[in-house]
Amino acid sequence: MTKSNLFKGLTFLFALFAWYCGNAQSVPSSEIYHKLQELKETRRVLYVAAHPDDENTRLIAYLANGENLQVAYLSLTRGDGGQNLIGKELSEKLGQIRTQELLQARKTDGGRQFFTRAIDFGYTKTPDETFQNWDRKTILSDVVWVIRNFQPDIIITRFNTVPGGGNHGQHTTSAILAGEALEVAADPRAFPEQLKYVKPWKAKRVFWNTYNFRGEFTKEPGQQYFEFPTGDYNPLIGESYSQIAADSRTMHKSQGFGSTASTGSATDHIQLVAGEPAKNSAFDGVKNRWEGIPGGEEIEALIEGLLESFDFKSPVNNLDELLEIKSKLTALNSNEIWVKEKITLVDEMILSSLGVTAEWNVNQELGYPGQKIATRIELTNPTNDQLQIKSFKAVGANKSENKSLETNESLVIPHEFVIPADAPLSQPYWLKDPTDGAVYHVSNQLLIGKPFENDQLKANLELNYAGQDISMELPLMYKFNSPVDGEVQQPFTIVPQVDIALSKENVFLLEGADQSLDVTVTFADKILPGKIEFENLSTDQFKLTSIIENPEQHQKIFKVTFNLPDANVKKTVKAKFVVDSQVFDQTTNRILYSHIPNLTYFSPASVNLIKEDWKISSGAKIGYIPGAGDEVPEVLASLGYEVSEITASDYSIENLAQYKAIVVGIRAYNTNGDLVENQQNLLDYVNSGGNMIVQYNTTAGLKTQNMGPYPFQISRDRVTVENSPYKVDWSHPVISSPNQLDDADFEGWVQERGLYFVTNVSQEYSAPLQFQDPDEPFLDGSLIYTNYGKGHYVYTSISFFRELPAGVPGAIKLFINLIEQ
Repeated sequence: MTKSNLFKGLTFLFALFAWYCGNAQSVPSSEIYHKLQELKETRRVLYVAAHPDDENTRLIAYLANGENLQVAYLSLTRGDGGQNLIGKELSEKLGQIRTQELLQARKTDGGRQFFTRAIDFGYTKTPDETFQNWDRKTILSDVVWVIRNFQPDIIITRFNTVPGGGNHGQHTTSAILAGEALEVAADPRAFPEQLKYVKPWKAKRVFWNTYNFRGEFTKEPGQQYFEFPTGDYNPLIGESYSQIAADSRTMHKSQGFGSTASTGSATDHIQLVAGEPAKNSAFDGVKNRWEGIPGGEEIEALIEGLLESFDFKSPVNNLDELLEIKSKLTALNSNEIWVKEKITLVDEMILSSLGVTAEWNVNQELGYPGQKIATRIELTNPTNDQLQIKSFKAVGANKSENKSLETNESLVIPHEFVIPADAPLSQPYWLKDPTDGAVYHVSNQLLIGKPFENDQLKANLELNYAGQDISMELPLMYKFNSPVDGEVQQPFTIVPQVDIALSKENVFLLEGADQSLDVTVTFADKILPGKIEFENLSTDQFKLTSIIENPEQHQKIFKVTFNLPDANVKKTVKAKFVVDSQVFDQTTNRILYSHIPNLTYFSPASVNLIKEDWKISSGAKIGYIPGAGDEVPEVLASLGYEVSEITASDYSIENLAQYKAIVVGIRAYNTNGDLVENQQNLLDYVNSGGNMIVQYNTTAGLKTQNMGPYPFQISRDRVTVENSPYKVDWSHPVISSPNQLDDADFEGWVQERGLYFVTNVSQEYSAPLQFQDPDEPFLDGSLIYTNYGKGHYVYTSISFFRELPAGVPGAIKLFINLIEQ
């Protein structure tokens, strides 16, 4: 391998390391000392599992902070197929949230983060089912790629390779692939295209992080185990590893994993499952990398000397030793990944010892290609005047500065530039190309594994301190002051010059529904002349009924109606705004939560046109009780129902009586205390002639077991295959009235049939539907129905929260029947 190709491969790890370091900011001397311990240590551990929140944050926290190892978590997926406790985002939107939550968790526990291209397509029960969706070779190649880049000494899996027992099939798959990759990553014949950038790598061994979630861990006779004291206290950090782990796990807010730290001693065990034997330590036979490189032992001795003499009160007194370490590291002229990372870490420690802060800021969060923006580099050096700026490079700038930073004086370097016309939009790299199946399409090998692409605008500063050059890379940030939160920084984001927003995801072409669509075109600068078109529609199949201009908002709103010639059809079309030869067809989507950076992504401006002859009570009032968040109310409103949210003050019998049906949102009995307090009023509403439809809840965290007029229990049963076999009582009221369902209505579902099915159901309920996963019995807990007094009650575990927004006609038709009873 040539040095140039190896250097290209190294950029992969440096980009990932950049998020870990962040902007140069002052830190306490104890943290600098902690990083000095990290500088000395060369062992590396790769932790492997399937999803965000699978990782054992306690073990990661201990290894990264107690033993000062480089620890990375490889999550095969971004958690796209999970549920969301904090909002309505699902699928690729949820995947972005959970990616950022993982990054926040790693910043807390000291690890790094990697991914494969695998899409979390929902719960699976076996590895076989998982590999029917994931291309095994592709995902294995990604695991191998991460191993060859990160070069771990050992690999630890969260799960074992034994399927069944309620274990998620994707969990088991992660352990299987980690075991396969142990040998494959070392084989130069495997995935040779990667060797342009990396070299084969052989980890010593693979361990399983054994556990028993329901009791004390018991060692299995004949197995080899090693232990880590993960409940210990770290005086440099001022926390136990259990506390660090709890803080890290709490970052998984979309999964409801807020955690309180356990107290007292704790032990984590790992069981040897593959690789070389080990007797005394999990790291038996792992070489100290300093000893394997000429000059390395001298550098290690310098680090040990500084650890012994470290000045906590005045960190600047450690600079001479740090500069000598940096000088000798640089003189190694090594292309080894770990050496490059050590140099970056020393640079960070030098700047931290000086107390240097550096930022590249702008007064706006969004910009578009071709826009001129004003930015500023801001630096402060609070300790002495030996730090100099040599040069500054950014978009439209390559300046030699040769300026000294005066002691504790801020230096501001203004820089105006035009965002290049070909600057890429701030789209997550794995969403740039359409997906095919359950694997993201990423053609650039160097992007695979990264949490996000580092194509954000950056400035490069070349500094010099006491004759040593120090490089800094600063991302462009939007910085502002919030009256509530104080200083806030968000990534600067590049968006299209023209944005298209649609008022609905589904337009129902049926009597009584609002069959129109508002297409809002927003211009970044000024309103441009242009026209609306629809891909896959002829000009006689849509009609512009009005055009409204809002010059102050730089908007034009086009109201459109549609005319499809055939009934019982679903057609997906994309809106386009055409300006001369330019076509704009993207919707800018924003995801804003306080615990993660603001997220922006772009999706096709697509809408489902659904023309059916369904019978529906147009204009009927529906009361919706919110749960964890879903988009079912929007779909019901698009169908022509009048939907109102029921809040804490709306549970009187008189108020409830106005509604044709009351629909309870997903996981409401897990999250909505007002609902539980007013349960009797809701049952009285049903008894008086009302219709109540309750959507799925989870077994954990139920606020009450009494959700219906007669008893039933929630189980963990589910049917994960979206087009699984079914049995139907075609004469049952919810199946036959007012719209008769048929076999076609159970085709084209998405992700799953349902989850958390009910069990131990009282005999008063009927169950008109049964679903079956491969090699399993039919389950009848997806939908139960009963008459109660003059009214009707339904509890359903069917995934309507996925099916309805996706515009699945059969599922929508069934939900209409539930409402119309």
